[in-house]
This record gives sequence, structure tokens and C-alpha cells, in this order.
Amino acid sequence: MLTRVFIGLGSNLGDREKMLSDAVIMLQEDGAVHVKKRSSVAETEPVDFLSQPDFLNQIIEAETDLDPETLYSRCREIESKLGRVRTFEKGPREIDLDILLYGNQEYNSGNLTIPHIGIMKRRFILDHLVELDPDLIDPVSKMKYSEVIRNEFCKKHQ
Repeated sequence: MLTRVFIGLGSNLGDREKMLSDAVIMLQEDGAVHVKKRSSVAETEPVDFLSQPDFLNQIIEAETDLDPETLYSRCREIESKLGRVRTFEKGPREIDLDILLYGNQEYNSGNLTIPHIGIMKRRFILDHLVELDPDLIDPVSKMKYSEVIRNEFCKKHQ
């Protein structure tokens, strides 16, 4: 059975656009992941560790029959093949692949949390998710991400 997934991609080293493109190609190589849509690409400032280059970020919507842990392993494998070396947490990286949503499931293991904890903290993620599906619902809060953005906007303009 295929599960709808959303995967975030980010790059701030090397040819950032090529890194995003190559990662999408590699995700689909064996047919276990089928990319349905790609968001626009946004340039964003780093978060947490600020002394590094800006990122290019994109989100893909895909379908897969891989379970969350296997998909996570696939993402780490692609990062490694594209030259990512984990020097320190939140540091510069050639490519970063994060499983943001896996169906409407909540999942937590030692190394993987779904929905991704960064979704509600990073506006560009919310914007890209809504770009791909304006009716997409957060599995935890049960709110549409478009409503989350609207509520955030309203709070800032009261």
C-alpha cells in the first residue's frame, strides 16, 4: 500500500540547486518512492547555527511503500552519497533530507519523529506544505496548515 509523504530538502554548500535536484532523482531510482509534486525553491537564512551560508529549501510530495524507518535510512544514504559529512549538529551541509509527514501518522523512534518537529517552527516549511496542498492537515493538532499560517498572521497584526 502506498503512503503519501512529504520530504523537506535543504542545501547550503556546493551547487545547491543541483544538490536538491540530484536528491530527488536518487529518491526515485529504484521505484520505491514516486515524486508527485515539488514545491518552489526558497532561499532561507540559517536557523540555530547562524554562521553559515543561506539555504535553498524545497519540499516534495511523494508516495512510497517504504515504512518510515526504511525511508529514513534511504534519506541518510542519499545524503551520504551526495557528500554530506556531519561535522556538528545544525551545521553547514551539502544536502539535508527530512521526512516531514508520513501519511497522517504520528511516529517516534530513537532517531525519527514524524511529524517533523520543525514544521510548526519554520514558516518556509508551512508555506511549502500549503503550496503543495492547501487542505493538508497536521496529524497532531488536526488543523490545516493554511489555518496555522493564517492564525500566525492574525496574531502579528492585532
